[in-house]
Amino acid sequence: MKPALREYFDQQLDAVVAESPQRVHDLLDEVTLYVEDHPAPRLLRELGLRHRRSLCGLYSGIPLTQRPATISGVLSDAIYLYREGILAISRDRRGRIDARELRRQIRITLLHELGHYHGLDERELEELGY
Repeated sequence: MKPALREYFDQQLDAVVAESPQRVHDLLDEVTLYVEDHPAPRLLRELGLRHRRSLCGLYSGIPLTQRPATISGVLSDAIYLYREGILAISRDRRGRIDARELRRQIRITLLHELGHYHGLDERELEELGY
C-alpha cells in the first residue's frame, strides 16, 4: 500500500476516534487496537477467505460475556482493522475513495469489533446495523 494512502487512512481513523463518544475511548483503553494493511495469508486460510480485501476487521480475545472471573495466562484482547478491506468498500463507482464513506466504514468496523468484545455475535451485530 502506498504510504500516502496509508497515512490518509490513518488520519481518517484518528478523526473517527476523536469524534467517538467517551465510552468508545474507554473501551479502546481496554482493548489494543492494531491497524494493518491486510490480514496475513494464514489468517485468511483459517477463516476460509480467498481475498485479503474481504476482511475489514477482526476481534481476537475472550468476549466479556464468556470471560471467567479469574483469568490469567492468555493474550490480551485486540481489535485489528485492515486498511485494504475498508478502503475497498469505501470506493465510489469510479474507484475513488469517498472520504465520508471511508469514515463511515471505519466507524462501522470499529464498533462491530467492539461488539464482539462485548459478546455479540454476527447476527446480533447485523441487527444493530454493524
